[in-house]
Amino acid sequence: MSAVVEATLLGVGSSGGSPALGCQCATCTSTDPKNRRTRASAIIKAGGLTFLIDTGPDLRQQVLREGLLHIDAVLYTHPHADHLHGIDDLRAFCWLNRAAIPVYGNTLMAEHIKSRFSYTLLAPGEYWDKPVLTLTEIDDQPFKIKDVTITPIPLMHGKWPILGYRIGNVAYLTDVSLIPEESYERLANLDVLFLDCLRPIPHPTHFGVDQALEAAQRIKARRTVLIHMTHELEFHALSARLPDGIEVGYDGLHVIAER
Repeated sequence: MSAVVEATLLGVGSSGGSPALGCQCATCTSTDPKNRRTRASAIIKAGGLTFLIDTGPDLRQQVLREGLLHIDAVLYTHPHADHLHGIDDLRAFCWLNRAAIPVYGNTLMAEHIKSRFSYTLLAPGEYWDKPVLTLTEIDDQPFKIKDVTITPIPLMHGKWPILGYRIGNVAYLTDVSLIPEESYERLANLDVLFLDCLRPIPHPTHFGVDQALEAAQRIKARRTVLIHMTHELEFHALSARLPDGIEVGYDGLHVIAER
């Protein structure tokens, strides 16, 4: 696999996005584009392949913004609406490329796709007017897509077992309330870590700021970028309190890791 991994944050918002409906807080009334957050998702490019992490409800506007025309695979973290319900917009890629898109997720994820979006798993019609997906259920073992190794990172999202992903020296961990001890071993020697940071105080199913900082300091990635934030976290106010090596993510942030 190429040593170069590129990542683009399609969105860094939580389930409600920012600005939040009806809110007049500093984040929601800000004119700074770094405070305008669509639902969390990312693109990671490695070995000539393009991987999409999650299909949130803002997927269409995100890929239009980035000019994305091809996806080689989708890596799903978990089946909450803000990470899954843009699945129908994958049909545009199927139509453009006249090809099915492989999608990957754990047992929990696979069950939700089969039960809630079963039509996406059918054979293509003449006009490719629906998503055409091939679903592969994965566990916690690394697997390959062509020459690129994908390492799942087992995480807990409240009571749900979910997955983060590591590709090369880049890892993406969203919606985390607990990183199991064995998962820390898979996060050694990272160049870039994208890490859940929902709000100023802890949440039953997410890291708050202090928990995210504690995990980041233990993982010791060369660069940690906070993601999946509510409007309670204003970009500049949060940036001012972060230690060196940890930063606030924003929609459209592009990172290149090369080592």
